[in-house]
Order: sequence, then structure tokens, then C-alpha cells
Amino acid sequence: MTTVEEASYALSKIVDAGSQKSVIDLGWIKNVRITSPRSIITLALPSYANSQRDRIVKEVRKILLNFNDIDDVQIELDNSSPETNSSEVNTPQLQDIKDIKKIIAVSSGKGGVGKSTIAVNLACSLSKLGLRTGLLDADIYGPNTPSMLGVSEENPKVHGSGNEQRLIPIEKYGISIVSMGFLIEEGQPVIWRGPMLNSIIRQFLYQVEWNNLDFLVIDLPPGTGDAQISLAQSVPIAGAIIVTTPQKVSLQDSRRGLAMFKQLGVPLLGVVENMSVFIP
Repeated sequence: MTTVEEASYALSKIVDAGSQKSVIDLGWIKNVRITSPRSIITLALPSYANSQRDRIVKEVRKILLNFNDIDDVQIELDNSSPETNSSEVNTPQLQDIKDIKKIIAVSSGKGGVGKSTIAVNLACSLSKLGLRTGLLDADIYGPNTPSMLGVSEENPKVHGSGNEQRLIPIEKYGISIVSMGFLIEEGQPVIWRGPMLNSIIRQFLYQVEWNNLDFLVIDLPPGTGDAQISLAQSVPIAGAIIVTTPQKVSLQDSRRGLAMFKQLGVPLLGVVENMSVFIP
């Protein structure tokens, strides 16, 4: 009969795509149980590893079904994951990030106005001034900064295990970069509701080795939704920049964004009017 030790050893061959560490060592697979002919395991993925879920599940089933006395694999999801902790979502607390001095949020009322371009150029400019700079792509549904910086093929590494796991940012042009774009396949949609969005943003803030930054530039998604509220209620923001274009509809949405930051108590550093003129 297959033992728990044998099954766990076999499952330890499954590794995280970024860090190449075993999912057993990372604590992503736990509570391995064997009740012949059934095997039961618990899958506890952090939010930033959700893009690997299908692959890991497939490999788990393949490995366990290779044992002669196992013909059924049951996979349980760990319900204690941050996505389902309603108290964290409903009662967020403002908390400094030890390794970051100042946070600048770049936002826009609507998409397509060049918000990510402004965020990337701002981060590059701060880095050129000799300031230690990070760039957090919090546009979870449309992460573009990896492509803009030429690092879309990179896989961030993870060190530590359990609750001590930390994501290592990708470095380019002197900027420490973290983006959802590193954690999903190209073209893969992120179909998440508010609590999961809040959770991944908090993990990007608090479970990343930011390494003593002078500035963290955060590229927010367009609009006035969960991401903006979650950020403003999680960390002290030094100021926000709103990006717009001269068109009336863009300006209308920008005013809503400005009003949102004012209501959340976030200082406004300025408004950038992008694409102001056409140069043939």
C-alpha cells in the first residue's frame, strides 16, 4: 500500500515555475492522505501562484494515479487563504511598508489614456536621478508594464516557505518590477472579484522583497474601483497623479478619479494631459 511519505516524496518533484522550489517545501500542497484507492491532498496556493493552479493540479493527478493502488485523487482547496478572509477585506488597516519611503499612485479615470506609459517613464526618471525605485503594476486585469520594459518573458523567484514566502522583483533599468503579467500566461484573462483583487494587491505590497526603496510607483487600473480603494486603505500614499487626454469624456472620468482620491484623503500631485497634440 502506498504510504503518505511515498506520495509526498513523489509530489515534491512538482516545482514553482518562478523559484523552482518544491510545492511541498513551499507549503502549497499539504495534508496528504492515503485511503486506498483514494488519495486526498490540500492545495493552498498564494494569490500570486494562482496562474499555476491548472498545471499543478494536472501534475498532482498524474503522479498519484501512477501508484498501483490509487485510482481516485481528491483535491481540497485551503479555505483559510487570504482571498476568503472577510475581516481583512472589510476592516483594512493603514500600515507602513518597512522597505519603502514614499508611494506614488498613477491613476486614470478611463483606460487608453497612457497611464502605464506615464508610470513607467516616471519610474525610469526617478531611477536615473539615483533614487532606489520600484514599479508595482496593480492593473491586475490588464498588466502591460512587463511588455513596456522588455521583461515579459521573465519569471520572478520566490524564497522562504509558508507565511514567510517573499516574491523577488524583476530588475530592469535599475527598477524593481512586480506585475501580475509575470504570473499569468500571455493572453490569459484574470477573472477575479473584489476580495481576490484586494488580496493580491496586499501581497504585492507586503510579501515582496522591495529592498529599501526611495519611491514605489504604483500603476493602478483605470476607474474608481476595488484596487484604488484597497490601496488607499492599506498604505499611506504620498500622492497621486491622474492621467487624462483632452477629450471631454476622459476629462469627465478624471474629475471622478480626482474626487475619489480627495474623499480617500490622498494628496493630488498633479494631472498629466497626455496626447495633447497630434504630430504627423
